[in-house]
Amino acid sequence: MAANGGAAADKVPAVANPLSEKPSEIASNINYHAQFNPHFSPLKFEPEQAFFATAESVRDRLIKQWNETFVHFHKVDPKQTYYLSMEYLQGRALTNAIGNLNIQDAYADALNKLGHKLEEIVEQEKDAALGNGGLGRLASCFLDSMATLNLPAWGYGLRYKYGLFKQRIAKQGQEEIAEDWLEKFSPWEVVRHDVVFPVRFFGQVEVNPDGSRKWVGGEVVQALAYDVPIPGYKTKNTISLRLWEAKACANDFNLFQFNDGQYESAAQLHSRAQQICAVLYPGDATEDGKLLRLKQQFFLCSASLQDIILRFKERSGKGSREWSELPSKVAVQLNDTHPTLAIPELMRLLMDNEGLGWDEAWDVTTRTIAYTNHTVLPEALEKWSQPVMWKLLPRHMEIIEEIDKRFLALINSTRPDLEHKLPSMRILDHNPQKPVVRMANLCVVSAHTVNGVAQLHSDILKAELFADYVSVWPTKFQNKTNGITPRRWLRFCSPELSNIITKWLKTEGWVTNLDLLSGLRKFADNADFQKEWASAKMANKKRLAQFILRVTGVSIDPNSLFDIQVKRIHEYKRQLLNILGTIYRYKKLKEMSPEQRKNTTPRTVMIGGKAFATYTNAKRIVKLVNDVGEVVNNDPEVNSYLKVVFVPNYNVSVAEMLIPGSELSQHISTAGMEASGTSNMKFSLNGCLIIGTLDGANVEIREEIGEENFFLFGAKADEVPKLRKDRENGLFKPDPRFEEAKKYIRSGAFGSYDYNPLLDSLEGNSGYGRGDYFLVGHDFPSYMDAQARVDEAYKDQKKWLKMSILSTAGSGKFSSDRTIAQYAKEIWNINECRVP
Repeated sequence: MAANGGAAADKVPAVANPLSEKPSEIASNINYHAQFNPHFSPLKFEPEQAFFATAESVRDRLIKQWNETFVHFHKVDPKQTYYLSMEYLQGRALTNAIGNLNIQDAYADALNKLGHKLEEIVEQEKDAALGNGGLGRLASCFLDSMATLNLPAWGYGLRYKYGLFKQRIAKQGQEEIAEDWLEKFSPWEVVRHDVVFPVRFFGQVEVNPDGSRKWVGGEVVQALAYDVPIPGYKTKNTISLRLWEAKACANDFNLFQFNDGQYESAAQLHSRAQQICAVLYPGDATEDGKLLRLKQQFFLCSASLQDIILRFKERSGKGSREWSELPSKVAVQLNDTHPTLAIPELMRLLMDNEGLGWDEAWDVTTRTIAYTNHTVLPEALEKWSQPVMWKLLPRHMEIIEEIDKRFLALINSTRPDLEHKLPSMRILDHNPQKPVVRMANLCVVSAHTVNGVAQLHSDILKAELFADYVSVWPTKFQNKTNGITPRRWLRFCSPELSNIITKWLKTEGWVTNLDLLSGLRKFADNADFQKEWASAKMANKKRLAQFILRVTGVSIDPNSLFDIQVKRIHEYKRQLLNILGTIYRYKKLKEMSPEQRKNTTPRTVMIGGKAFATYTNAKRIVKLVNDVGEVVNNDPEVNSYLKVVFVPNYNVSVAEMLIPGSELSQHISTAGMEASGTSNMKFSLNGCLIIGTLDGANVEIREEIGEENFFLFGAKADEVPKLRKDRENGLFKPDPRFEEAKKYIRSGAFGSYDYNPLLDSLEGNSGYGRGDYFLVGHDFPSYMDAQARVDEAYKDQKKWLKMSILSTAGSGKFSSDRTIAQYAKEIWNINECRVP
């Protein structure tokens, strides 16, 4: 391959053709980058070098559009949205960029001329490790939609060197190793050496004679901007994801100490700066870990707001614009509570740097900032220790104290009936054992709009979590059901299915107007259409089977039912329910005669996802899935009817392989606990059927695709509290099948590992880590019954295909284009600003 690549490349002249549409000139431009932007030794043009040269060639075109977009926004001066998120799960950029620019074919031809195949070159790209799960992937889908809708918007995040972690599966279960996505470099980012802001930590507050205050001292690191271009689909608009890196200056390097042999202390600030963007969600069990997480959050907020304010000032010319106009030019969206410190930081910048009084600064801040809530899980609602905050951010704590004080005064004067609720509503919790700042409360009190991410979730927020605030500010709360980009999650990851959809709808308009998919309903029973649909699904299944063989060594049968659950491993997402059901299925298959087995529906169960490094029970679940797979897949009696595969190192690129190839997918969280879920939308869009609870966006998906096309089971959200109560009172009667599955694990059928602590979480009636808080036992019988319905439905392939088609046909609502258009109109108040 390399020799062929090298030889073919020799025949192509190395000439810069940054904007050419012709394959031969694109090939020359790729070769130009290989020779004149050399990152590798000469004479090499292997797939890796070819990838970097190809990416840089695509980047040429992006930079032109990017600059034009930037200049156009500057000229028109529209109101812009700034999206602040600790995570972005971008996935690979090459396929997405050439797809959005509509130059896939030209690049495929160009690479052929250079002796390479586009599919192989694409595989060279590493996923950017800037996120963890749904929250980060949502942010990336949102950027794609903002660009595609030509909205004036920016994303802000952190440039993590190692991101979350790479997952390896060893004999002991999951191992975490550092992700190497930046080991060489990222060809997509452009460093902006002229965009640098100081960010301070620690220090103290000085009071000036006129009563104004200033934060001084402590340590100051520099935030340096790296920009990543985000192209819209078939539009010139290309917006920016600006990622901050923390650096120290040359002045901060103590040459005297270094020459004296004190190497570590000479570069102390440099090493502390490097820690800030090293890892996403560093372990926070220690005091230092907590400080580092807080530093990351503040670093993102401070750098981004300084950038936003500077841009506002530059546009306003020589002071012709009033600060009260900031909210008519700037919308800041907080993606969950991680960027909450944007609130006191904006107050500080306006008061201490720009000289505004409290009332004016508060008016500007509250009209600028909006907050998206992503969770009702108590452990995920951030609370920061007051002593840690006073230490790291003394000026911000003064501001938060004042916000809290004024909020108390407001309630006391306008709503004396709520006085008894104030201890839980206020921002500062002064519990003497553990005084904390409640970040969600700070967001709700300070933001002009608060939204949930699915109808059920928003209803729960209004009725439960934020009920008292709703009575104070009834118009502050909204719902914005999440969506996904149809470009990455259908058009590019499943070209076969996309082409069939385009052919039968007689338009490609569905890629930017997903509601058009409803036009497929009229073909749901058409035999020709079903045949084409089945062949596209089979092509995706075969591709997935090859991938599974390559990464796990397990060979799976494309004629079996592909049943997939991929998401973060968490007890509330109930991978444990899935594997217990699979264990019961295995045990029954073992007990059958060979004749009886022939009447069952063969199934391949795939589970994937990362367990947080310190989440012991989640890691036990990963281990159990692997142990079960080891036994089942090597059991000659059963392994043609059941396979169990743990897919390692789940990320965006793995999802792009799994989702198109899936036929059944499991979204089985305890009702009321998953805010929305977005993988459920990706699976439905790809014609995959869902087995799930009435949780998150499942509720709306079922409404859109028709309840007869959804395998429903389990308790409803409003029943859950009573079921937990009943359990505490000893009223739970376990299903014999549930007991049988647990007993089978305890018998040692899957090896000698001690699973008792994991199974104990399902036992007893209450207590920490016991009492089956997530209702696995309660939902088990209805889950098994739903799985039996799945087996039956799959035997009637004509019926199954119809359900699959209707699943895709009902997915129109779940486009992130729809979600973002609603944010733009109902929260941000921004309009299209299309580059001419």
